[in-house]
This record gives sequence, C-alpha cells and structure tokens, in this order.
Amino acid sequence: MYCIFDSSTDPYWNLAAEEYLLKEKKDPLFRLWRNEDSVIIGKNQNALAEIDLKFVKDNNVKVVRRLTGGGAVFHDLGNINFTFVDSRIDGEDTGMMFRRFTAPIVKALNDLGVKAYLEGRNDLLIDGRKFSGNAICIHQNRILQHGTLLFCASINNLSGALQARKEKFTGRAVKSNRSRVTNISEHLPQKMDVLQFMEYLRQVVGKECPPYEYSQEDLSAIDRLCAEKYSTNAWNFGTSPRYTFSKCEKFPGGLVEVHMNVEGGRIRGLEIFGDYFFRKPTDEFCALIDGCEHDERKIAGRISKMALDDYFCGIAPEELIRLFF
Repeated sequence: MYCIFDSSTDPYWNLAAEEYLLKEKKDPLFRLWRNEDSVIIGKNQNALAEIDLKFVKDNNVKVVRRLTGGGAVFHDLGNINFTFVDSRIDGEDTGMMFRRFTAPIVKALNDLGVKAYLEGRNDLLIDGRKFSGNAICIHQNRILQHGTLLFCASINNLSGALQARKEKFTGRAVKSNRSRVTNISEHLPQKMDVLQFMEYLRQVVGKECPPYEYSQEDLSAIDRLCAEKYSTNAWNFGTSPRYTFSKCEKFPGGLVEVHMNVEGGRIRGLEIFGDYFFRKPTDEFCALIDGCEHDERKIAGRISKMALDDYFCGIAPEELIRLFF
C-alpha cells in the first residue's frame, strides 16, 4: 500500500483525484487530504435542496459533487479527509467494507485515549456524537472508501452551509440526515493541532507504506478531470435528480408564486401565479425561461434580455431571480 499526503486544498481538484486514483491506478492506496470551505454532496443528491444558497455564496463556499453516495458534508481546513483504495474481497458486503477501512482510524484514536467507535454502517462516533461519515464507490474490482474526520472544524459553518430547505423541493434525491457532531480535538488527552494529527495518522495508519509521488501524467490527468468535470456547474448542479421546486413571496409590486420542474439541471414546465400587474402575458415569459439552467447567472442572463417590467410591473430583476432558489 502506498501513502499519499496531499497538500492541495482545492475541493474540485481533490475530488477529481479521488476518481482518478480509483479508476486509473492499480496499487492499494491510503490518502490524507483537506479541503478549503466547501460543501461536498453525494452522487445522487439534489445540490440546491442540500445547501443554503445564500450562505454558500456569501461565504465563498464551493459546492462539489463526489462520486460516492451518502449525504452532504461541510469541509474546511479543520476537517481531515482520509481515503482507502483497495481491491474487493470476495463475499464482502458494504457493511464489511466500512468496518475494514474505518478500523485503522478507530484504533489510531483509541491509542490516543479517544473512545471512538463505529455505529450503524458508516458513522464514527465519540460519546454518541458523530465526527466521521464514510462513503464507498466500487469500480470494477476496486473499492474507494473515503471519510471525514472533524478535528477542529467550524460547527457554525457546518450547520449554516447545510441548512436544507426541503419544503421547496420534492423529488427522488437522497436527503441528508443531520446529526449531532463533535470535533476530535475536544476529546484528546493531550493537545495537538490539525497538521500534527494528520502526521500522526500518516505514521500510524500509513506506517511502512512508501509515499506515492504523482507523476506528471497523473497531475495532467487530474487537472483535466478537474477542469472538465469536477469544477463545472453541469456536474455539481446539473446532474441533480429530477425535482420540483416552488416558492412564493410578496413584493411591493405584488405576490409572485413560482412552480417548476428541473430535469437534467434545466427548468421545465415553469408556471407563475400571483396578483402582480403585467402588460405582456406571463406564459410568454415562462416560455423564454424554459430550458434555462437552474443557475442564478444563467437566469439573470436571460432576464437581462427582456423588458421585465412588461411581465412583472414594479418587480426588480433581483427580486424575481430570488424566487427561483
């Protein structure tokens, strides 16, 4: 097994590296890495239903879709991510996989005097509070299992960024379960900073594992995957499952109620109701928006080409755009 201790904190690049290491490398790997402020959503989740969009924008939090399942998680530099990539074992189910790959982490914490344990299928807890969620992806005969390790993460940012607004969304997307969480640093008998803890894990979990150095070919392939997939709106938002969205708000110019479907990340079947005044039919406005990506900038771009006051008298573009999220 090789050990990778990554210095990049770009979540787009780090998630691209995960896919590359799973699909293109053959050796067993243990990887430690961190992301700057970001929300990492599961492969089958509706991105917009999982995040507080205003919080995410105001705080420059990146939203990235990973290749594994499970729920949405917040990452910052106080959170450590660990990854194992290895071969499948005949007869091993996912529960057994989670136990196999979380066991070294649990032991490392126990050896420090922290009473960590696996509960359920894929969560690691201390005193009944979660500090690690784990997810798995299988590609051919290879398994990637990665997990979070809240060490000194900002709990306020975690709760703010993941403030789901489920009442506006209905669909088949996987919904995240919110849990009581804790930081590992609060339970250590002796103080240790996040980099010291990462180094401890590298020495204990990755002992006797030679370091893996990315080749130029590796780096070029990861950069390309990052640019073409993981940093794109099409992957992070457009691959959300089909869902319906509705929102209603009262403006000085009148009440406006939006209902729409979103398929493949694009607005379909838009309907708008309300007591606003207009000079041109609302159906005409809806037809002009139909097919637009469910993205604030793309909607703003279409609206900027219209005389909006003809459709919604006295309602500003930014007010109307707010209704779509």
